[in-house]
Formats: sequence, structure tokens, C-alpha cells
Amino acid sequence: MEEAGSQEMGMNNQEQLVKSKCSELSDTALQHTQSNCYGLENTGTLEEAEYITKNRKHLESTCCSQESREETPGREEARTDPPDGQQDPESEKHKEKTLGKEVLLLMQALNTLSTPEEKLAALCKKYADLLEESRNVQKQMKILQKKQAQVVKEKVHLQSEHSKAILARSKLESLCRELQRHNKTLKEENMQQAREEEERRKEATAHFQITLNEIQAQLEQHDIHNAKLRQENIELGEKLKKLIEQYALREEHIDQVFKHKELQQQLVDAKLQQTTQLIKEAEEKHQREREFLLKEATESRHKCEQMKQQEAQLKQQVSFLMER
Repeated sequence: MEEAGSQEMGMNNQEQLVKSKCSELSDTALQHTQSNCYGLENTGTLEEAEYITKNRKHLESTCCSQESREETPGREEARTDPPDGQQDPESEKHKEKTLGKEVLLLMQALNTLSTPEEKLAALCKKYADLLEESRNVQKQMKILQKKQAQVVKEKVHLQSEHSKAILARSKLESLCRELQRHNKTLKEENMQQAREEEERRKEATAHFQITLNEIQAQLEQHDIHNAKLRQENIELGEKLKKLIEQYALREEHIDQVFKHKELQQQLVDAKLQQTTQLIKEAEEKHQREREFLLKEATESRHKCEQMKQQEAQLKQQVSFLMER
């Protein structure tokens, strides 16, 4: 932040210096032009043109140096012009040569004109062009100043972002160390669990082997027992076969007995039917005899009643006769 502030102050001082130089050159050129407009000779016109050309070169060199400083604000000190006593003689010769060429070109352009008024008009036009270029340079300088301010702001923002990134990196490093410790702890725990799992697996394998041996022994015993059971099943099958044969013979005997019983039952049924018929006939005969006896009893009772009535009448007659 302090470096950015110092750079900004240096840029402001250089801008003020360039503006003051530009205004001085513009005022000087305007004064010389006005004086020439009131009747200077051809010699004065040439001196004025040379003076304007020198001022233009000085202004262009100053503005170009200012533009180069604004484009790369971090290298202002490296691009500042050295003092007059320390300048390279080759660069001075090159500047003088370039300036001499421009002066010669301007002189040739002025010599092509015939009257002083035309030469003065050409100088005024040249000055107006230089003034327009100076204004354009000032506008560009303002734009570059704004860009410089934006770059400074971006630099400050980037510095803050850089400090934040450094802080975040330190936090990430601490988190990474913590994560490494945690991973180491987890690795140790996983190794311990793996050892415990291996021990449990060995115990389970041993237990499984013991159980498998017991199952094999039981299977052998079951094989022996199954062989005995198969032998017993064979014997039982033979016995069952004999029993089935005996049962078949008994079934045949029972069928014969059932047939004999059926015949006996049919005979008994026939005898029963015959007996029933005889009983029925006897009952009918008994019924007829009973009816006959009942009829005779009824007639006898009727005769007895008649005889009782006759006896009563006779007793009455006897009693009547006795009374008489």
C-alpha cells in the first residue's frame, strides 16, 4: 500500500510538471505567432519555426515518457530520463539529427511558399496541429491516469486477495496436517481392526474345522446306522411281503366266508319271510277268532242283560204277588 501511494504521488507530480511545460510551450508559441502575425520578416519566421519544432519535440518526448510511465507504473524509476550530464552522447546525436531533419523539412516546406503571410499561415496551421496533438495527448494522459487508478485499485484488491489466499493457504496447511494426523490415526485403527479381524477369522476357521470334523464323525456314525437301518428295512420288507401274501390269502378266505354268510343270510331271510308269513296268517286267524269271541261275548252279555231284566220283572211280579 505504501509503495502504491508513493507511485501515485510521483505520477501526480510528473503529470503536473508535464501540464506546466505544455502550458508554457503553448503560451510561448502563441506569443511568437502573434508577434509574427504583425509583420516579422522571413528570417524571424524561420527562427520561429525552428523554435516551435524544438518545443514540439520536447513536448512529444515528455508526453511519450509520461505515456510509458502510465502504461507500466511499476517501472517508473527505471524509465526516468537520466540527468543532462549523464545522457548518452549517441542518443543526443540521434535527437539532434532527427530534430535537424524535421527543421529542414519545415524549412523546405516554408521555402516553397512565396509570401510571408502564407508562411505565417502555414506556421499557424502547424501550431494549431501541434496544439490539437497536445490536447489529444492530454486526453490520452487522463485516460491513462484513470487506467492507472483502476490498475492501482486492482493491485490493492489483488494484494488483499493474495493476503486472503495466504491466510487460506495457512489454514489449508493446518487442515492438511490435521487431516494427515487423522489419516494416520485411522490407518492405525484400521490396522488394529484388521489384526483383530484376522484373529477372529483364524478363530472362526479353527472352530469351523472342529465343527466340520465333528460333522464328518457324525456322518460316519450315521452311515453305519443307515447301513443297519437298510438291512432292517430289507428284512422288514421281506416280512411285509409275507404279511401281504398272508393278507391276500386271508382276504380270499374272508371273501369266501362272506359269500357263505351271504348265502346263510339269504336262507335265514327266506326262513324269516316264511315265518313272518306264517305269523301273519296266525295273527289273522287269531284276529278272526277274537272277533268271533268278542261277538259271542257281546251276544252273551246282551242275553245276560235281557235275563237280568226278566229276573227283575219276575222279582217285581213275585213281590207284587206276595203283597197281595
